[in-house]
Amino acid sequence: MTFIRSWLGTIWIYFWIAFGVILTCIFGWFVPQKWVIVFWNKGMLPLALWGLKIFGGISIEIRGRQYINQERAIYACKHESAMETYTMTSIITRGVMILKKELTYIPLFGWAQWLYGLIPVDRGAGAKAMKKMLVAAQKRVEQNRPIIIFPEGHRMKPGTTQKYKPGFLFMAQNLNLPIIPVALNTGMFWPRSSTHHLQGKVIIEFMEPMIAGKDKNAFIEELQQKIEQKCEELNQETVKNYPATAKNLAKK
Repeated sequence: MTFIRSWLGTIWIYFWIAFGVILTCIFGWFVPQKWVIVFWNKGMLPLALWGLKIFGGISIEIRGRQYINQERAIYACKHESAMETYTMTSIITRGVMILKKELTYIPLFGWAQWLYGLIPVDRGAGAKAMKKMLVAAQKRVEQNRPIIIFPEGHRMKPGTTQKYKPGFLFMAQNLNLPIIPVALNTGMFWPRSSTHHLQGKVIIEFMEPMIAGKDKNAFIEELQQKIEQKCEELNQETVKNYPATAKNLAKK
């Protein structure tokens, strides 16, 4: 039964994502971008996540709503699963993500991301890429669109981490934006590079905003420690409530 529900949830969410991508690529060139944003964050994504709950058995609990800023902020989010890429902009309803430039080259999918207004970054271009990213981010902020970034750069197995990349701090300092840490346990239910998921409650927790200090390394270390410690707490809570998820947690 768990296997069947997993596949039903997966088929549901990817069907609606694909459907939304196709519609965006057909009509997104001819309508205001704000319509594309509403289409996804008020239509396609809530519908996809509703089906994931009904058919796949994954519900979502949002903690720390009092810290959510829908206009001027940078969200530094843990990245464990594809799920947060679908969930974050349905919570931060005008949010815009930073993503690898290569992803925008994917036919249809990449074009839809560009039409939505996501910010591509060429990681191999160094300082030049950072400046281009800053210009693009400033435009989005002027449109009251918060920035969402995954500072590790790619999905991590629950219980693991790597040094956070400093790009988000560069933006925060230059655009004078608070950084809101975001912890989660998505990888406990939907592991990276997997279409199979477990049933249970995903938790996404927003924490008190932080203001970037002059000491870059000290700030990044503090932010990383805060996010990773909260993720560890969420992972332990998850294993307690859903013992089957323990197999997705990295062994220490």
